Amino acid sequence: MKVLLITPSYHAGVVEAAGSWPNLGLVYLAGHLRAAGHEVVIYDAMTKGHDLAQIKARIEQERPRVVGTTSYTASAPAASQVLQVAKAVDPSILTVFGGIHANFMYEEMLKDWPWVDVVVRGEGEETLPELLDSWPDEKKLAQVKGIAWRNQRGEIIVNPARPFLPDLDRLIPAWDLVDWEDYTFYVLPGSRLGLVNSSRGCPHQCAFCSQQKFWQQSYRERSAESFVSELEHLKQTYGVNVVMLSDEYPTRNRERWEKILDLLLERQVGMYLLLETCVSDVLRDRDILDKYRAAGVIHVYVGVEATDQASLDQFKKSITCEQGREALALLNEANIISECSFVLGTPEETPEHIDQTLELAKHYNPDFAHFLLLAPWPYADLYPELKPFIIEQDYSKYNFVEPVIKPRQMEAEELAQAVLKCYKEYYLERIETYPAIRDRFKREYMLRSLQVMINNSFLRRHMQREGPLPAAMQKALELLESGI
Repeated sequence: MKVLLITPSYHAGVVEAAGSWPNLGLVYLAGHLRAAGHEVVIYDAMTKGHDLAQIKARIEQERPRVVGTTSYTASAPAASQVLQVAKAVDPSILTVFGGIHANFMYEEMLKDWPWVDVVVRGEGEETLPELLDSWPDEKKLAQVKGIAWRNQRGEIIVNPARPFLPDLDRLIPAWDLVDWEDYTFYVLPGSRLGLVNSSRGCPHQCAFCSQQKFWQQSYRERSAESFVSELEHLKQTYGVNVVMLSDEYPTRNRERWEKILDLLLERQVGMYLLLETCVSDVLRDRDILDKYRAAGVIHVYVGVEATDQASLDQFKKSITCEQGREALALLNEANIISECSFVLGTPEETPEHIDQTLELAKHYNPDFAHFLLLAPWPYADLYPELKPFIIEQDYSKYNFVEPVIKPRQMEAEELAQAVLKCYKEYYLERIETYPAIRDRFKREYMLRSLQVMINNSFLRRHMQREGPLPAAMQKALELLESGI
């Protein structure tokens, strides 16, 4: 069959503000489908900025037998529209929906979106080829693990779950199907940005997190050799020089992680790495943070989430406030860009607590601080506690920047304005320190990041309403233009 895999065109001006990168899930699905004999096209409508009319035209052009898409919760409505358009083009097209939202909300999706034929739950690399081999024979479909579907009587059938892949080194990425010219990291002009994973899963139990739920708190890792070889392939074949790790927890196994760093240095891969890890691993690795930087790790996000212990305990973060502050300080000392987020907007949120969070965020002193509004995933551990306070049912608003929960003591608009105030005050103070950063690479990185934030992020429309840029921001941008 000919299969068209589409990334839906969803935009919120949050993570995507930093750059554009391939949909890694579709790259793996394409590789396994092609190995099973299918013809596959990857179409990233999101990065191309295509609307539904353009998506429809592309489906008409490709004339696929199958259209598949994937989403997280906020992009689920946009992904649904993609499959609705596919059915409008040709009702006989098999429409398949996967991803983290689909993994949990399959019954709701199959009930409310009749244009969705099949939902893939969990990992799809083995499930999707088997599904295509079985369609539309209902007896065969009933044997495919990891799917939910409707039979000819319209009944929703939920098949048993499929076990996770035992060996991640055997994954088959179809990197040659990627339109590489579309992908770049805006902070580093002329860069080509890839997305790769070295592991899957996380054993932690953070109450607001969807990832630990999806992976059922399991953890699997690729070998250091397999991962570094893939980075070499991307660099040498496609010119990829910046890679973002999609791992939830790449550094869990210190022995493996240090071997990865050693191989990167030994083979002189020459690539910049951006990754996320946990506070405890930064503290554990304080003696090798210089090796992180030498191997190309330039930007690390750590899961701090809150500046008070009560919130950390509520979120089931197994760290203390002091540990979070220490981890960020260690990264800063190693000239690694530090980033973290602070979750606001719980039912008990108050203006006073937000002001306190802002002041403590300044004390934490990350290079990048994000003040994110709590998104109540309908499948997260916190959901029952949050449900009475939800004021927004539109999943597309569950993007960390639009109020979905109304606190007892605050209005939604008041909450939104308080978050904007946090960003403004935090960065106006940070900007004053940029010219004094001694490390030239980090200084230019921070200045360019400011430019990217102003031009691309969700903050742009709010700043435009307030008129000219603050003098400190304008001065920093002039410094960047002068080449200092």
